[in-house]
Amino acid sequence: MRLASSLVFCLCLLTSAARAATPEDDYLAARDKAISRIKGMEKAKASDEKIGAEHEKLRAGLEKRLREILGDVSLKEFLGPGKINLDSLSDQDVGYGMLDGLVYSGGGEEAPRLVVTTRLLLDKWLAARSREKRVDFKVAANLETALGQDNFFTFAIGDDSAFARNANLELTAPMGVELVRAALGGWGQDIGPNPDLTLIVTLIKGDKVFIGSERPKTAIAKIVACEAIWTQTIEKVDRLRADYEAAKPKDQKTFDADSKAQEQGDKDFHACWKERASKEPFYPALLKETQEFADRIAGR
Repeated sequence: MRLASSLVFCLCLLTSAARAATPEDDYLAARDKAISRIKGMEKAKASDEKIGAEHEKLRAGLEKRLREILGDVSLKEFLGPGKINLDSLSDQDVGYGMLDGLVYSGGGEEAPRLVVTTRLLLDKWLAARSREKRVDFKVAANLETALGQDNFFTFAIGDDSAFARNANLELTAPMGVELVRAALGGWGQDIGPNPDLTLIVTLIKGDKVFIGSERPKTAIAKIVACEAIWTQTIEKVDRLRADYEAAKPKDQKTFDADSKAQEQGDKDFHACWKERASKEPFYPALLKETQEFADRIAGR
């Protein structure tokens, strides 16, 4: 009987330990409480000044918690103690719902940026995003799948622009790194070709997740076949718009076809890039640059 009682007691201890809140759980509870606080103030129609002051105070508290969770992120390329990546605690603002973590800057607008979080915080963020009711706002719960989705970067580290991927780059995982993925793409409000491209490298090292972004130094030429796809799309859209303007009364179907043609053209343009990028003359230099960026993030 005593042995059985001891076993039950030990099992209870193990169960209690398994259910104990992690520092990440404590942070998320504090974050949700802060969001509710701001929502309550907005509902009560508090002044913008009061809401703004409370907002910054709450974000500062969350930032402090994240620093305690993440500890020292000592990468000389990225300056300062890091700032909270979550731009807003109000669901009425751009920057609400971004990935929970700290963002480090290399200094200046064009300098590299690095968002750091823990695997647990990322997994919980992905789980929440996967339950998003709006299809365009969803992100897969599985990390490998999510990293293949442009929405992941749009909502995790973007603020007011969407990410569109031009190519995936196959890297070698630096020593001590569990997973590394890289993408080349652009941030923007519009669809179609984007001349301002960014390299994004995501890697997992230990219990930390690093998402680094920088402007490529490699000269990236246009891909003629892909540009032709977009040119044909614009010509088609122009014809549809002319038909719409000529219609009396206006033909809604023609107007809708305009939008669908642009969306399909954008998909075809980026699919062309993904297929052809690795065969282009600029690719070896771009791949080398991206690998070096990944190595620097990994601390090599």
